[in-house]
Amino acid sequence: MAHIPEQEIERIKHSISLVALLQRQGFELKQQGKDYVCRCPFHDDKTPSLIISPDKNLWHCLGACGTGGSVIDWVMQLEKVGFRKAVELLLDESRVTSSEFRDKKPQAKTPKPAADIDSQALLHKVVEHYHQQLLNHKAARQYLQNRGLDKNELIETFKLGFSDRKVGLEPLLASRSSKVGKAERQAFKDIGIRLDSGMERFAGSLVVPVINGGTVLEVYGRKINDVDLRKGVAKHLYLPGKHAGVWNLEGIENQSEIILCESLIDAMTCWVNGFKNVTTSYGVHGFTEDLLTVIQSNDIKTVFIAYDRDEAGDKAAHELIEKLTREKVTAVRLKLPAKMDINEWACGSDNFADEFKECLLAASLHLAAEKTKEKKESAVVTADLLIDIKQQGSDYFIELGERQYRIRGLDKNKHCEQLKINLMVKYGEAYFIDALDFYQAKQRSQFIKQASIECALEERVIKADLGKILLKLEALQEEKLQQTDDEKDIELTESEREEALALLKDKNLLARILDDFNQCGVVGEETNKLVGYLAGVSRKLDKPLAVIIQSSSAAGKSSLMDAVLNMMPKEERMQYSAMTGQSLYYLGETNLKNKILAIAEEEGAENASYALKLLQSEGEINIASTGKNAATGELETQTYHVEGPVMLFLTTTAIDIDEELLNRCLVLTVNESQEQTEAIHAQQRFGDTLEGLLAKENKNKLIELHHNAQRLLRPLKVVNPFAEQLTFLSNKTRTRRDHQKYLTLIKTIALLHQYQREVKSVQGIDYIEVTQDDIAIANRLAHEVLGRTLDELPPQTRKLLHLIYDYAQKESTKNKMEQRDFRFSRRDIREFTGWGLTQIAVHCQRLEAMEYLIAHNGQRGQVMKYQLCYEGQGENGNTFMLGLLENEHFDPELSGVNDNKSGSKRPQIGRVSEPKRNGKNGAEALCDKTLGLFDNESSIKSITPVKKNHHRTVSAGH
Repeated sequence: MAHIPEQEIERIKHSISLVALLQRQGFELKQQGKDYVCRCPFHDDKTPSLIISPDKNLWHCLGACGTGGSVIDWVMQLEKVGFRKAVELLLDESRVTSSEFRDKKPQAKTPKPAADIDSQALLHKVVEHYHQQLLNHKAARQYLQNRGLDKNELIETFKLGFSDRKVGLEPLLASRSSKVGKAERQAFKDIGIRLDSGMERFAGSLVVPVINGGTVLEVYGRKINDVDLRKGVAKHLYLPGKHAGVWNLEGIENQSEIILCESLIDAMTCWVNGFKNVTTSYGVHGFTEDLLTVIQSNDIKTVFIAYDRDEAGDKAAHELIEKLTREKVTAVRLKLPAKMDINEWACGSDNFADEFKECLLAASLHLAAEKTKEKKESAVVTADLLIDIKQQGSDYFIELGERQYRIRGLDKNKHCEQLKINLMVKYGEAYFIDALDFYQAKQRSQFIKQASIECALEERVIKADLGKILLKLEALQEEKLQQTDDEKDIELTESEREEALALLKDKNLLARILDDFNQCGVVGEETNKLVGYLAGVSRKLDKPLAVIIQSSSAAGKSSLMDAVLNMMPKEERMQYSAMTGQSLYYLGETNLKNKILAIAEEEGAENASYALKLLQSEGEINIASTGKNAATGELETQTYHVEGPVMLFLTTTAIDIDEELLNRCLVLTVNESQEQTEAIHAQQRFGDTLEGLLAKENKNKLIELHHNAQRLLRPLKVVNPFAEQLTFLSNKTRTRRDHQKYLTLIKTIALLHQYQREVKSVQGIDYIEVTQDDIAIANRLAHEVLGRTLDELPPQTRKLLHLIYDYAQKESTKNKMEQRDFRFSRRDIREFTGWGLTQIAVHCQRLEAMEYLIAHNGQRGQVMKYQLCYEGQGENGNTFMLGLLENEHFDPELSGVNDNKSGSKRPQIGRVSEPKRNGKNGAEALCDKTLGLFDNESSIKSITPVKKNHHRTVSAGH
């Protein structure tokens, strides 16, 4: 239908008689003086309260609903249609007098309650009852406080309430045995307040009534504790029937612009932060005709849609914009932070009001730009703007008449405020090429001037071409950046989410992880795989772990790193073969935040080692550099900032690792044994079989499963209630950093199990707690991995020492001599171990320097012989004296936060050895314990930390 002229609307309002219309529709009118009265159809009206004034052709209800208006308003209200539809119906005389209007009454939201019971009176009683319960209910007020909504003005203005399971509705009702009591109870069921089971619909819920003109049209309930909900119980509840009413009607009436939120919680968040012109639809699919009617009748010009920034919110916002546009209402989508709703944004921000104002301003500017663009498009020749652009590789080509333009470097621009390219213009055989920042007027002028000289073209021609190219490149760049944003905001399907949650909730999660590594073809290296995986998880912490894998060339360090990284989402890791000294400083402020930075060879990052150390220790790096001012061309000091934290992942073949880097990293040593090599060969052969081919297909599914699981992990805070009881070796200053690694390892294990833990809250901070099993796992990993870094010998040197000891023991026993009398050469070592000449030479030199080996002879052509001064201390995994407190030593009286804290004289309980269990050495026992196979001695379930009562429990999936 075309636009309805204002004079036609006025004609309808005055020419179509309300009295005649109501009579044709079957309403019984009684005359009172000049006016007529009848029962109002918009509320339960026992005595006539609707007044029709024939001289003004207006109607008004003096009863509970308080509605009124012209003949158009009457049709809109009665038929539940929009303004335009009501006008169409009134213009069609045949439709006005047809059966569509006659005898038609508006459908109430709920069934009519029992006879002689006023449903609105009952609803008002319920609303007031719930309101009084909320005022003094600690849990409900705490829920509002956690949401940032515990404001008296909000609670009183909108009559917020709480339905307490304990109190119930009984105080409002007459005796069960009385006729009135039975009727009231039946009325509660008819309205929908009470269920057939006898339970209250809103039990345990924050209650938000929607009241328009004194009539309760809708009631919304939100469960305040969704952790203990039975399966299938909804968190969000409404009265039965279609949604009705408009929340905060008085706040949006007579406003030119309104904010439309997805939920009542979000709308109330805006309201308490000063944005009073806000209302809500009932979810992404809950935009009602009532709301459209209010928008049209109040001549609201612009609707800012503040739906959640997720797939459902984006889709619903797009559909609503199309709907409102058809109704001649301007609508624009607010760009909220990714994967957040309004309330999440506000609770996580220190300055939400200003940030939201900026968001509204950005949307307004976008709207203004779109309108300006529409005006320009209608005023210029379309053919000039719709220029064709072709792409070849990373180059773009545009032809304007006989002039050809080539654009390079467009993809390097990472935000809309920058458009730097390399531009070539060609005209016949002549051409000109130069770097150009399109947003710098000085550079554009220079390019136009020089290009016109080189190509013998008028400057006005080049200038006009650049204007068209600019518009095209901006559109192209915006499209590409939008695609990049979409790739970053990866949304999981329901089935993907369920599978990922099932993995994270698996009671044998660590065993699952190792099993999935094995199914992906990564054999052996159980401890290294698990520690690497946990280090990747630690990126979510404020102080992530760092890992360096050390081995000789071709031993498989890169394969191990790749296997771990493959389990981490692509968008959360950055891999490089090498880095220059300054490269880290120019990655952008948030490009590395909570990500994994992997460098294939530590030697390749030698020049960047200082920046890497700072990034690991400080969590951020800053550099002041000299550069040219883009506008003036003058030299100035420019500051570059890279924000962490970041998880570092390196590999190296170096025997001696930079001491500063070593202090910051967990060192993983690749298994270079013959048994491991044979296992790798077997796996390689398996890959060429049919079963191996099918396993590769399964590998991709497993990797995607772990990617999705990692995406579901939240950066929760981790509290260790046993922290003050833990002990650690303190005989070296470097243990100050190693101790922090140990604590971080414990927190990482807890963080990985967050969906198996109770999420608690204190002062608005959500957190989970460490368990004793977490500490037990961390202890075994620390003994195996962290303990190596505390050894005076590097891992490979220590390994060779044990091999030499085995050789010396074997040969001295064979020759019936004392070990101290046995002599051997480097050649003997090579033949026994199978190690290379260079490896043997380097490690033996270190062992000699540390006096584990004593050299004899070796001068004037004689072969050097060694004597072993080592008795096998620390063999079978018992070298790591970290001083870690094991589970059996935890004191329940000292766990958690209380007055009985451990004093400074607490003994340091060292773990001197890891004895064989069931015929397994220390490493094998560690592997079993890592998989959850704890023995009774170390798995103490009865000790629980002391907890305070002020914690709030929320759902792990909230």
